[in-house]
Amino acid sequence: MATGSATAHGRGQARRAANSKAVAAAARAGFVARGVIYVLIGVLSLRIAFSGGGEQADRGGAIAEIAQKPFGTVLLWLLGAALAGMAVWRLSEAAFGQAGPDGEKPGKRAMATGRFVFYGFVSYSVLSYAAGDKGSGSGNSDKNSQDVTAKALDWPGGQWIVGIAGAAVAAAGAWIAVRAVMRKFEKHLKMSEMSQKTRKVVDFVGVFGGTARGIVFATAGGFAIAAAVQHRPGKAKGMDDTLRTFAGTPAGPWLLALIAVGLMAFGVFSWANARWRKV
Repeated sequence: MATGSATAHGRGQARRAANSKAVAAAARAGFVARGVIYVLIGVLSLRIAFSGGGEQADRGGAIAEIAQKPFGTVLLWLLGAALAGMAVWRLSEAAFGQAGPDGEKPGKRAMATGRFVFYGFVSYSVLSYAAGDKGSGSGNSDKNSQDVTAKALDWPGGQWIVGIAGAAVAAAGAWIAVRAVMRKFEKHLKMSEMSQKTRKVVDFVGVFGGTARGIVFATAGGFAIAAAVQHRPGKAKGMDDTLRTFAGTPAGPWLLALIAVGLMAFGVFSWANARWRKV
């Protein structure tokens, strides 16, 4: 009985720690960092749309852009630490459930686990870059995608593996876009604390930004499916090449510009989450 009581006490302490102000602050810092990255990716995409610049329009390009600024290394340490805070918050959600009545559903906890792994990796890559490993955080997303695809295609059943992974990414992109259009994000925000004008702005950047982000993910997934079907790793594209593809459509650079502004809007929406997210 004593052992069971001690275990329950330990779980209670862990749950209180997960719901603490420190974890909430870490989550909000993470949303700020995510917003910075998406705004910078949008800015880099706009440069590509109208000047054909050679910058990478992906996370690596955003990190390299920050590194060039005054106190860039310090900013990268702060960014990496903030993203680590996001990872810690997602880990607490995986362990104890999300805020809200259905936050403890297995599916939501599984998604939180995936997000913990993702943000943990992103945080590590940013911090490694800040520490001097310039090949870490700023790696080219297109080359990385093609290298991973090439290795996977050489495995037994590699085409199926790559195709299923591509379909999963495409489905995730469609899911992100649909949820944005349906304003599903509102249930996670303290909408009642916003003024009417602020609610309209948050709704706009949430719908526009989430839709743009979903389109990018869905398109990248489509390229992965093409790489699997044709058994050509070069068909796989990271975020940078995926975004550049929009400029090659009949709409020309204007479609890429629209997506770029959408990604910037998602960055602003992330900042709104930092202020009003229920954590």
